[in-house]
Order: sequence, then structure tokens, then C-alpha cells
Amino acid sequence: MLPWKRALRPLAALLLAVAAVTVPTAAHAADTATAPSRGWNDFSCKPSAAHPRPVVLVHGTFGNSIDNWLGLAPYLKNRGYCVFSLDYGQLPGVPFFHGLGPIEKSAEQLDAFIDKVLAATGADEADVVGHSQGGMMPRYYLKFLGGADEVNALVGIAPNNHGTTLLGLAKLLPYFPGAEDLLSTATPALAQQVVGSDLLTKLNAGGDTVPGVRYTVLVTQYDEVLTPYRNQFLNGPNVRNVLLQDLCPLDLSEHVAIGLLDRIAFHEVVNALDPARAKPTTCASVLD
Repeated sequence: MLPWKRALRPLAALLLAVAAVTVPTAAHAADTATAPSRGWNDFSCKPSAAHPRPVVLVHGTFGNSIDNWLGLAPYLKNRGYCVFSLDYGQLPGVPFFHGLGPIEKSAEQLDAFIDKVLAATGADEADVVGHSQGGMMPRYYLKFLGGADEVNALVGIAPNNHGTTLLGLAKLLPYFPGAEDLLSTATPALAQQVVGSDLLTKLNAGGDTVPGVRYTVLVTQYDEVLTPYRNQFLNGPNVRNVLLQDLCPLDLSEHVAIGLLDRIAFHEVVNALDPARAKPTTCASVLD
């Protein structure tokens, strides 16, 4: 890469981030002005004809129902969606940081939460948007807990669908006696997300997808947590795999930023939730 191009990368990232936070359009400003003050997780919210399905946001490992969604939840709420988020995978004595318990149990928590959302809103189906583990764990619910009957679409933002090598560090675990057992005991969800885990082998056996659900996967090539980044893509029908840099080469988001503040990703989430009204996503989408 030419030196001047390398030097422009940090500047491009800064400009995209600033635009995402400080330059709303007039339409977006109007949406913000009229948004309900209670924000998301409003169980009195009734889906509109334009957006008939509630959106359930599923945080990632070490995340929670608030911090993970300070960017995307208002973005969706301001566009007329009923938005909900849950905490899952809690461990005793570990406040605020969730998504650490066994993924099978977390999927059961998601199942119960979506049942609650559907009962409150009167909707027949929900759409699910998840970041990292939150983009993969719902697939367990869809495949093994009957979730395909309750979910229309799953949007994974940097989802850990086929495991991570953690830049190769996972391959070193066998060389440290007891490390793998300690990881499995102390933080089961972390051990289950390593390439080749029993959980991922079971989840992906017989195909990545289930009939009746639309899948969208949003990935950044600069992901330093889920490596290699192409492990995040899904195979199967009704799948759309998106590399954000194909839409906006200036997008330098890594694993955390893609879920927290990346409006290129947010724009694609809305396209996935409402494909009939989808608009092309470009670098200018940060202004939408």
C-alpha cells in the first residue's frame, strides 16, 4: 500500500465517526425530536403497518442490553421500529458483563424473551439483530428450540458463526495444561466460540441455516477478535453476506465499532429489516 494511502486511513475513520455522531439530516433530526422519551424496551409499543415486526437486539460476549445498543437502538427507534433488548448468559457475581454462560442456556433465555415480546406487541414474528456472539447464539434458538416459527429475519453484525482463532492464540491453549478446562469452567461461552468447539460443530452440522428465516451477515475485514473474518459468513439459501468495505472502502471499523457506532452497518441493518424499501449503502450513508 502506498504511504499516503496508509496515512489517510486514520483520517477516514475519524471523519466517518464524526459524521455518524454529529451530522444528522433534517429528516433524522425530525425523527429524533418526535421519538418517545422512554427509548427502547417499551412493552407498550405496538408495531406499525410499515414495520409490523418488533426488533430484538442481542448483545455480544461481555456485553449487556444497554451499552451494546446505545447507537443502533435509537437509530431503529427513530425510524419507527419497536425495539427490545435483553441480558443473557449471566454468571454469578459478574454484574454488567454478560454473554459468558453456556450458549445453550442463553438460547433458552432468548426464546423466553421473544415469547414475552410477541405477547406484548401482538406480533406473530420478530426480527433479531445480534452482535458477535449475539449474532450466532440465536441460530441455536432457530435450529433447536423452535425459533424458526417465531423469527422472520436474523441479522448478524460481526457474528461468530464458525468460530475464532483469536489471531491464532486459540491454537496455543493445548500447550498450557489446564487452560482449556479453566476456560470452559469459568467462561463457558468463550470456550464454545473457539474454532472446532463441540457447540459450533453441533450448530453447523447439516447446514448453517433453517428454512423460513432470512439471514444477513455484516462483516468488517478489520475484525481483530473473530479471525479469520470470513469465518463469520454463512452458507445456505436466504443468506446475504456483506463485507462493509465492499460498500464503503473508507469504513475502518473493527469488531467493537461495527456494532456500537458504525452507521454503514446500521444502514444495512435497516435494509435487511425492510428489504422492500432498501436503499443502496455507500460511504454517504453515515449522513442518513
